[in-house]
Amino acid sequence: MTDLPTFIAGLPKVELHVHHVGSASPRIVAELAARHEGRSPVPADPERLADYFAFRDFAHFIEVYLSVVDLIRDPEDVWILTHEVARELARQQVRYAELTVTPYSHVRRGIPAPAFCEAIEDARKRAEADFGIALRWCFDIPGEAGLPAAEETLRIALEQRPDGLISFGLGGPEIGVPRPQFKPYFDQARAAGLRSVPHAGETTGPETVWDALRELGAERIGHGVSAVLDPELLTYLAERQIPLEVCPTSNVRTRAVASIEEHPLPQFVEAGVLVTVNSDDPPMFGTTLNDEYAVAARLLHLGPDGLAALARNAVTAAFLEPTEQARISGEIDAYLATAMR
Repeated sequence: MTDLPTFIAGLPKVELHVHHVGSASPRIVAELAARHEGRSPVPADPERLADYFAFRDFAHFIEVYLSVVDLIRDPEDVWILTHEVARELARQQVRYAELTVTPYSHVRRGIPAPAFCEAIEDARKRAEADFGIALRWCFDIPGEAGLPAAEETLRIALEQRPDGLISFGLGGPEIGVPRPQFKPYFDQARAAGLRSVPHAGETTGPETVWDALRELGAERIGHGVSAVLDPELLTYLAERQIPLEVCPTSNVRTRAVASIEEHPLPQFVEAGVLVTVNSDDPPMFGTTLNDEYAVAARLLHLGPDGLAALARNAVTAAFLEPTEQARISGEIDAYLATAMR
């Protein structure tokens, strides 16, 4: 098989940086908007969503993102969204995904924390039965909401502790939201066995990545785009094999990077950094995980062997049991062998 789009479409994958609400398909967003018509600026017409999702800058992206969050009003909405996200990922041959979930945003809008966690857990189990995909959760602090959001996110994580919860994150704007202030919350989450996966270096400089590593104990970095500006940081990441969750199209759509051609993915690979390719908020950015693999193939001049290696990177970086890592890596190897006959 020499047709790369076909190869990518069938390649078994792991997705490590994808947001729960940000993965809502235009159909689901439009259906939710229609249910709440007159109470939301989100268009109820899927055809108009592309224009609505045209972001002027990162601040505008956050504004639009929160308007979609506002459409999730009850546990049934949460269940439908979660199950549909799993369906779309499974269509792209994703075997395992760690979804970034922001429970604070839903609880403060009136969904009780136990009901929210019950909904995502029930949808997770149904999705595994229906689609053969395993979902796990990263409970994420919305940085723009400050320390009260951190306190509440930690409380929900530790008190509810749904079976699928494996990690603790930090998202939202970076400018004006210093990472060190969240250290006590990450310390408690890590002490409870959750892994540390904050966003850093998306719209600020490499010092934010250093803060995530030194203050928050980051085991993976969400985005990390600005790490390319600091040779010492690149060496640190490469020597310790701390993965970057790279989301090329997202970085261009939020204006974190000027163009795909200027994305630092090739520099990361050249420096020996362990990179994974991810979709972030795919429908909002007009992309899919398959599309992101195609972007990576172009930027890195990859053929099937290189794309399979990129898929294995995500398996290595995932918080999977060794037996599951071996199983998915075996699927990737078997697929490559069959495709190259």
